[in-house]
Amino acid sequence: MDDPEPRLTSLSHGGGCGCKIAPGVLESILRGMAALPVPPALLVGTETSDDAAVYQLNARQAVVATTDFFMPIVDDPGDFGRISATNALSDVYAMGGTPLFALAIVGMPVNRISTDTIGRILDGGAQACKAAGIPVAGGHTIDSVEAIYGLVAIGLVDPADLKRNSGACPGDRLVLGKPLGVGAYSAALKKGALSAEAYDAMIATTTRLNTPGPELARLSGVHAMTDVTGFGLAGHALEMARGSGCAIRIDLAALPVLTDARRLIGEGHVTGASARNWASYGERVALGGAGPEERALLTDPQTSGGLLVACTPEAVGAVIDCFHRHGFAEAVMVGTVVEGAGTLEIQ
Repeated sequence: MDDPEPRLTSLSHGGGCGCKIAPGVLESILRGMAALPVPPALLVGTETSDDAAVYQLNARQAVVATTDFFMPIVDDPGDFGRISATNALSDVYAMGGTPLFALAIVGMPVNRISTDTIGRILDGGAQACKAAGIPVAGGHTIDSVEAIYGLVAIGLVDPADLKRNSGACPGDRLVLGKPLGVGAYSAALKKGALSAEAYDAMIATTTRLNTPGPELARLSGVHAMTDVTGFGLAGHALEMARGSGCAIRIDLAALPVLTDARRLIGEGHVTGASARNWASYGERVALGGAGPEERALLTDPQTSGGLLVACTPEAVGAVIDCFHRHGFAEAVMVGTVVEGAGTLEIQ
């Protein structure tokens, strides 16, 4: 390759979980799929848009299986690999599972970027898996137009500890484990408007494994979990509300937010995915007094975002303590679950 390598983010039309197909479009696609027989051992499938499939092996063990991949959210190859792998593993943690191993999903424009760059992406992913205590046991590669990397992640969970996104109950409190604003940071990065300090903060949050998941799942007061990714906090809270047959209220003032996120959103650093998210589910959200910038924050696509936990009021302290012991200093209660039918209220 004689020409200088392009920036990784220049090779993708969207970065990180902002690449997701919009919720409304995805729902329309899945609606057209033929219904197939569901064996009793399949504890979690597609019915509530949960984070992973879960298949029971015996009374004490169930396999957790998921896949996640996307185009570059950052230009550093190692950081891209670490973020993508951390994001994929999060779906296992969100079910209360413990990862066992991973398979790499690799699509690279081999005529545009060097084998050294590709190797650094894969090494970044392997480093994230090493931090999770698991191997990358194989995978598949293709030559593609855009750079794509991710994992198939396989884990185990005791069926008694399995946490779906559909178990929330009226009266529950909601705790969020990571700050919001990754989408705004990535949009600013692509335009050269993100400071070095803010970049470091983005890498720190997107490469932090959601390791509290299994411990949280064993707490008796925890009823439901999911992770906040490409559909934004509003979208994933709505999935929890709809699956649980409840409504959710979010306290806007309580939300943990990356330091520069609100300023960057105010300056126009908003991803296209944010608008697509709102177009897909905005009719089910009562914004209250929230303005356009708050709406952009609620729909901001999070890459490798935090766990959203629904628990009894009595369990809030234990949940937040668990997050803090795992290094999630910004974990905080952000809302409540109330009677309703799959809607979201912002206060």
